[in-house]
Amino acid sequence: MRLVQVFVPRGELDLVLEAAEEAGVDYTVSRDTDRGEFEALVSIPVPPPAVEGLLADFRAAGLDERSYTVVTAAETIVSERTDALSTRVSGTRISREELRSRAADLAPAVSTYFSLLVVSTAIATAGLLLDSAATIIGAMVVAPLMGPALSASVGVVVDDEQLATRGVVLQGVGLVASIATAAVIGWALRGTILLPPGFDITTVPQIHERITPDLLALFLALGSGVAAVVSLTRNVGSVLVGVAIAVALVPPAATAGLGIAWGRPEVVLTAGTLVLVNMLSINFAALLLLWFSGYRPHRSADIERAYGRLRSRIVVLFVAIAILTAVLSGVTYGTYRTAAVEHDVRIELETMSEDRLADGTALQFRELAVDYELVDVYTGADPVVTVLVERPPGEQLPNDFAGDVRERLESATGVDLEVVVELVETQRSG
Repeated sequence: MRLVQVFVPRGELDLVLEAAEEAGVDYTVSRDTDRGEFEALVSIPVPPPAVEGLLADFRAAGLDERSYTVVTAAETIVSERTDALSTRVSGTRISREELRSRAADLAPAVSTYFSLLVVSTAIATAGLLLDSAATIIGAMVVAPLMGPALSASVGVVVDDEQLATRGVVLQGVGLVASIATAAVIGWALRGTILLPPGFDITTVPQIHERITPDLLALFLALGSGVAAVVSLTRNVGSVLVGVAIAVALVPPAATAGLGIAWGRPEVVLTAGTLVLVNMLSINFAALLLLWFSGYRPHRSADIERAYGRLRSRIVVLFVAIAILTAVLSGVTYGTYRTAAVEHDVRIELETMSEDRLADGTALQFRELAVDYELVDVYTGADPVVTVLVERPPGEQLPNDFAGDVRERLESATGVDLEVVVELVETQRSG
């Protein structure tokens, strides 16, 4: 339930009470006995879906804009009369005014915003370098990037240009600040005793996960945007924590920063693509869902202007997401090709281990490594396969044994390979 309290200017009490009577709501009047600007305080308990219509009735009745209307959440209302009122009002969403207020709260003061952003980026960077999933989840919860995305979308649909601009600026500057923070931390730690010599960031599983995004990341981001809007409009704020963890804006931004510190442009490209897809998709889904949920400016004259801004932003976001989706498609295909080559090599080596040479000798083939990265798929570099072959002591192998192994593996994978065969004599007993 909500408690709507209207500070009524002098001479306007009758129109407020008439609007309340027509709306069929209960109210109480506390009259002001001094000679101040307001003559009364009208308190009205209503269900959340009824707030927006009631405020619209007050505006239509001509309530002076100098008045104050305060909407507060009532923890408990003990009355059988509220049940009858709730049955007359359907819906679960909060009012336009409450939505705007909540969205403004999601874009905190600049000092608070950047303090949380730097702290969350530092935590995420440490978690990535330590390969600690728990630490990274902690960074996701602290990260404040989700709030400005929602406030920007709400600002557009309710025609609050200041709120929309603030949300966009905080998103852009915050993203740059997050990447820069991670880059500075990575540069400071690189080459120190805190990291082993020759440390390769791409070998860390948590980092590798964020530099090989695929098309599923797009659906995750769109779904997260929808969930965030539902939690905001249905007053389920705790869901935002789960959404923040799911969409994970800060960890890929921190990964891009580490790519800068280590001088790895491919890391910057792939991780940067992931964070941009997440950010833009949240904005795209939020704008569409808020508009189709019926949120509009309260003045009819402003609706067309808000729709024009919404349309232009939707087009820009759609084009940007389409371009980034092409990058994700390339990464998805490249990841599939590298995984397919490694899988085919492993299966063929298992088959070769079951076969025997012409003289009946059995050899054991083991895959030591398949050096085939995402970038190799598009540069045309041949995969390098290192194979360990176990042979009985004194066994002589054909002169072009490595060539025979390469031909079989190339036939299985369908790509040209560079094969390195390492031989080891093995005795087995029992």
